[in-house]
Amino acid sequence: MKLPRAILIDMDDTILSAYGKPDVAWLAVVEEFAAELGPHAPRTVATAIAASGRAFWQNAEPHWRLKLDEARYEVVRNGFGALSASGSVPLPDEFAIRLADRFTAYRDEQMFLFPGVHETLQTFKAAGVKLALITNGAGIPQRRKIERFALAERFDHIQIEGEHGFGKPEERAYHHAMAALGVTAADTWMVGDNLEWEVEVPQRLGIYAIWMDAHGDGLPEGSTVRPDRIVRSLTELLQDVDL
Repeated sequence: MKLPRAILIDMDDTILSAYGKPDVAWLAVVEEFAAELGPHAPRTVATAIAASGRAFWQNAEPHWRLKLDEARYEVVRNGFGALSASGSVPLPDEFAIRLADRFTAYRDEQMFLFPGVHETLQTFKAAGVKLALITNGAGIPQRRKIERFALAERFDHIQIEGEHGFGKPEERAYHHAMAALGVTAADTWMVGDNLEWEVEVPQRLGIYAIWMDAHGDGLPEGSTVRPDRIVRSLTELLQDVDL
């Protein structure tokens, strides 16, 4: 396979482990508060919160991506509300805030760079491929991740939703990144874990779209989106290419 002139790369759960497996993460956090759950089993509470999170993000307006802490408060409150509606003993809002804050801290503690990322990015740069990091979210926390994992020097262009005022899946997010690199869609790959943001929309623009399936879950049942390629790590992108 011939290398493209440019690659647009997502950050969270593509370059680094950030938000994957929320059900597992919520259970780990809720279990830390087992003594405060009263008659509720940790798994019951965690399941309610995880379900609340899926429902929330399925319909959330884009501005919530810039207020992640507040969004998590809403997710936990809604999860608690679902428990109360089923006849369970209510859990207080104050507890919801503490639980949401601990989840944020837990995610930060558990975050790590996927193996081989720096080496892969350097190999692409050495081969003359232009690289852009395109990530949604608020500027400060996303910049903090970039600094924490020393990613800035690996990219020719860094585009954060909170700094630019627009993000994926808006078409201008991809057009802006390609313009910054001086390339066209036909010259470009997009790599990321979100089937809409990193596959469906880029394909519509003529970009070669690669889906990152880091956990090996496979395409969701009934998915109509068909990536041009599926990989489990960035290092796989170096396979079968002319360097």
